[in-house]
Amino acid sequence: MVVVEIDGEELLRGAELRVTRPRVAVLAAVHAHPHADTDALIGAVREELPDVSHQAVYDVLRALTQAGLIRKIQPLGHVARYESRVGDNHHHVVCRSCGAIGDVDCAVGHAPCLTASNDHGFVVDEAEVIYWGICPDCSPARS
Repeated sequence: MVVVEIDGEELLRGAELRVTRPRVAVLAAVHAHPHADTDALIGAVREELPDVSHQAVYDVLRALTQAGLIRKIQPLGHVARYESRVGDNHHHVVCRSCGAIGDVDCAVGHAPCLTASNDHGFVVDEAEVIYWGICPDCSPARS
């Protein structure tokens, strides 16, 4: 895994959010652990801030999502996950067995990469696609 250094304080200020230790820690945790669920993020944040509450992390995740600094994804039947890759129209592949998630770029064209057969008058600016399958670690061929 490649670790990307971020300036959490600069990102928060750019989104006009007050800079707090929990916000910086949660933002760093999401960047360090792509597609992590809330429990994993709480664990990562508590390595830096041992006394942070569950509610504080939930509140920060909500604020960062609303500000567009992170993205919440929730594949059907799975808990919510968070990622720092925002601002593009990428999709996800999810393992039916273990729940592993990976990013998938649009295959062709501009955002959205799919054209709705009937947009019902909507101005479509994004398409959300989830590919389902079995990851290499869970594949019967590896057993």
